[in-house]
Amino acid sequence: MNRIAIFADVQNIYYTTRQVHGKQFNYRQLWHRISQQGIIVNATAYAIHRGDDRQLKFQTALKKIGFNVRLKPYIQRADGSAKGDWDVGIAIDVMEQAANVDTVILLSGDGDFDLLLEKIKVKYGVNTVVYGVGPLTANSLIDACDRFIAIEQELLM
Repeated sequence: MNRIAIFADVQNIYYTTRQVHGKQFNYRQLWHRISQQGIIVNATAYAIHRGDDRQLKFQTALKKIGFNVRLKPYIQRADGSAKGDWDVGIAIDVMEQAANVDTVILLSGDGDFDLLLEKIKVKYGVNTVVYGVGPLTANSLIDACDRFIAIEQELLM
């Protein structure tokens, strides 16, 4: 049986689906689709915690679907810029899980993950799948994965 680990870059997916499609990503539909391809042994969603009610409801919904939700605080710098990036955390978790699964699924369009996917394919022999919004997904990430799935209407709500 295909053992699957899912890693969702929530901020990236939220902003790219909203920008291109004007809609939200349907995590429940994604779970349904992936669960038909094997056993989901790990599913982690990485988000920024701002503490507002809508966000808390969304995080609760992700947990009910089956995701482990990891949160980082939203940091507003004195110069007005913001910090809230999970790239290193996602990379560490992917490296730790890749040895225990057959397929790694990454939800992100961030090209910073291209080297990560190339590394785990070589080191662990895992299949790598990326779900991302086509026009906003880095070509290097698309090239690095075994299969790219563009987020389209059937994965939106």
